[in-house]
Amino acid sequence: MLAEERKAKILDYINSNKAVTATELMAEFDASEATIRRDLNELDQKGLISKVYGGAVSLENQINKDYNISEREDVNQDDKITIARYAASLIQVNDMVYLDAGTTTSHIIDYIEAKNITFVTNAIMHAKKLSVRGYRVYLTGGYLKNSTEALVGSDCYECISRYQFSISFLGTNAVNHANGFTTPDPEEAKIKECAIAHSNSPYILCDSSKFSKTSLVQFSKFEDACIITTGTIPKSYQNDTSIIVI
Repeated sequence: MLAEERKAKILDYINSNKAVTATELMAEFDASEATIRRDLNELDQKGLISKVYGGAVSLENQINKDYNISEREDVNQDDKITIARYAASLIQVNDMVYLDAGTTTSHIIDYIEAKNITFVTNAIMHAKKLSVRGYRVYLTGGYLKNSTEALVGSDCYECISRYQFSISFLGTNAVNHANGFTTPDPEEAKIKECAIAHSNSPYILCDSSKFSKTSLVQFSKFEDACIITTGTIPKSYQNDTSIIVI
């Protein structure tokens, strides 16, 4: 196969599958790792794909900005409530829980039944809801990011790093096999990464629309957390044992 023909086929394959790994492409096109990486670099430089760590994604699946809380509240709300209700059922008596800022994680609070739980959160509104329900809650330090209503920064990171959570629940902007879990903001990525590193059982909450997409900053590898989702997820994810489909 000529080089230009192979690159055209690789482009079609990426656009059809939305997100692929270099290993997939090596097998599909019977090509060496060096050849695939060179082809991906050229396609990326031409602005035809987005090259990510370990693979590539189609441009239509690149998420480059955060939307305001008000813009996200009503998006896929039924899915968010279904995911949140299941997540709440995983919380046990005496757990130490990290609750990430976000619209889906906020719904978890409405369905918690276990008692004697301690929470740490970087979301002011989450802290208020938890306190009203009688839970012990610690609010991290840091500066307030207006669009997501999340506390971030070095003070927030230092606070989270002092704990070891029995379970944590976090949101993500995008997920794919090649680039793991990603978000547009480096500050939020750092906080999420820290929370996962300090959690015995980290869970990522996301509806099926987040799959096979990528954003700007990785905060965790795909295999480092379990996913709770709902709806019809892409076929390439349906055999992953780390994904719980409600």
